[in-house]
Amino acid sequence: MKDKNLPNDYSSLSLEELTNEANKMIEYLENQKDLENSMENYQNLIKLNNIIEKKFQRNIKDINIKTKEKITKIFNKKDAKFTK
Repeated sequence: MKDKNLPNDYSSLSLEELTNEANKMIEYLENQKDLENSMENYQNLIKLNNIIEKKFQRNIKDINIKTKEKITKIFNKKDAKFTK
């Protein structure tokens, strides 16, 4: 799992795809006998983990915004019913 094996643009991948990529990297590292030569792979895994975390946080933010919008619409509908 060298850098060249990692996709350059993670933004196009879903969280599930990124998680699968991380799992592959973990499996690869677990099968390595010489861990000293795997430092680059561990660093790539850490980078991938950070990307997953940021994407997850963005998804949470989007979900919160959409939820607030839906709640506002529901309250506006209820207010409209009570004012008639």
